[in-house]
Amino acid sequence: MHTQQPERTGISALINAIEETAIALLLGLMTLVTFANVIARYVFNSSLIWGLEVTLVLFAWLVILGISYAFKITAHLGVDAILNIVSPSVRRVLTLISVGVTVVFALLLMKGAWDYWAPFAGLDATTGRWFPTGFADSRDQAWYETEQIPIPFAKDWLEATFNFGEEYEKLPRFIPYVILPFGCALILFRVVQAGVLIVMGKRDGLIVSHEAEDAVEDVAAMNKEG
Repeated sequence: MHTQQPERTGISALINAIEETAIALLLGLMTLVTFANVIARYVFNSSLIWGLEVTLVLFAWLVILGISYAFKITAHLGVDAILNIVSPSVRRVLTLISVGVTVVFALLLMKGAWDYWAPFAGLDATTGRWFPTGFADSRDQAWYETEQIPIPFAKDWLEATFNFGEEYEKLPRFIPYVILPFGCALILFRVVQAGVLIVMGKRDGLIVSHEAEDAVEDVAAMNKEG
C-alpha cells in the first residue's frame, strides 16, 4: 500500500510535528501503563486501579488522531471501482465531489464533538440541528469526573476555574474528552488540505487505491530479493 505525503510548510509543518509526536507519545504511554500494570499484578500482587481507564482513554485519543493522520498520508481504504472505469476528467470531478461531501461530514462531526464536550468544560453547546446558529445555555457538567484517574497536576486551578472551587476527587471528564473537538478539527483540516492538494494536481484522491495489488507486488518483490 503506497501512501502520499503532503508538503510540509508553515502551519502544516507545525501541526504535522504535533500530530506525529502525540501519536508516538500515546503509543509509548499505552505500552508503559500496560506493562507497569502487568508487573504490579503478577510480581507485586497489586494493580494500578486507574491503569485500564487510562489505557482506554489513550487508545481513544490514538484512534481519533489516527483518522486525521490517515487522511494526511492517504491511508484510508475506499472503493474505487467507479473511478477506475471513467475518464481522468470525470474521475477528478468525482474526487472533488467526494472531498466536498467529506468536508461537510467533518463539519457535522465538529459540531457534534463540540456540543458533546462543551458542557463538560462548563461551556455552551451550539444551537441548530445541522450547523451552528448560535450558542445555547447548556447545563454545566464540569463537575463530572472520570472513574479512577487521579489528577496529576494543577488540581487547585482546575477546581477554581471549572468547578466553582469545589474539590475534584478524580480527573474531570472534560480533559480526556477534549480530544473530540480537537481531533475533529484536525480531521477537517486534513480533509481541506487534501482537497487543496487535489485541486493543485499534487494528489490523486482521499483514499488509497489498489491496496491489494500493491501488497501482492511488494510481497513478490521481497520474494525475488530473497
